[in-house]
Amino acid sequence: MTHTVAVSGASGLIGTRLAQVLRESGKTVLPISRRSSDGNTILWDPAQGFLNPQRLESVDTIVHLAGENIAGGRWNDAVKQKIRESRVQGTLNLVNSLKTLTTRPRTLVCASAIGFYGDRGAEVLDEASAQGTGFLPEVCMEWERAALTAQELGMRVVNVRIGVVLSGKGGALQKMLLPFKLGLGGIVGNGRQYWSWIGLNDVSRAIAFCVDTPSISGPVNAVSPHTATNFDFTGILGSVLHRPTLFPLPGFVAKIVLGEMAEALLLSSSRVTPGVLRNAGFVFEQPELRECLQHELK
Repeated sequence: MTHTVAVSGASGLIGTRLAQVLRESGKTVLPISRRSSDGNTILWDPAQGFLNPQRLESVDTIVHLAGENIAGGRWNDAVKQKIRESRVQGTLNLVNSLKTLTTRPRTLVCASAIGFYGDRGAEVLDEASAQGTGFLPEVCMEWERAALTAQELGMRVVNVRIGVVLSGKGGALQKMLLPFKLGLGGIVGNGRQYWSWIGLNDVSRAIAFCVDTPSISGPVNAVSPHTATNFDFTGILGSVLHRPTLFPLPGFVAKIVLGEMAEALLLSSSRVTPGVLRNAGFVFEQPELRECLQHELK
């Protein structure tokens, strides 16, 4: 019997690769989108929910990845409100529109982020660790609570706390490539902050693993088992690209240029471990930073 997965954000960086992984395992993938590209697309409006919820009666799992880009520009009150609403209200509307269905999807796998933990220095963090303080931890907590309302409909809910996704095709790594290739790369701040990363291939496989593993529910850290400090990350990326890394970006300059976003995304330290994935038997294909960068940049 075919397993059907509906994916919001299917055209994004993770969604595109995830759809590939799911199809390779024999699943049928239906994109959830605001615009119809073909007859397979399930239409929805993040502000209202699904336009035709009955399309989901043949769906086994929903993977919800859609949300405003948190690194799309300097944060201000309006940008932060968009980030929050696209995740929290969008997820609540998605779940609420399922209430009319006679046959509902059995599982909701919803994206979250390791921003849940906030700036924690060298503290080792797993899924049982407490929420941090600040804007991103608050958004992540509200986002996860919104997804968990699907439990009231009898659905299994997984909150995938995604780390820094490494891919040459987009995201944080792609933005770093030009300065590093020009020999202008260097540490950010003091370089001691931990960046919990994961390759695009492994984060897509990890989400697919959560779809396939009924025993998994609640928070799941989608990060490599080997976190790296910014200092180590900088050195390894420079080595992979065969470029020097002699131009540091002082923390105060990052804050002047990017404001609050620099504090939350570049200078914050989160040393996160993938406890649930490892205990469930997930095997990373690129667990080491060097091999992951070589794989994603080849």
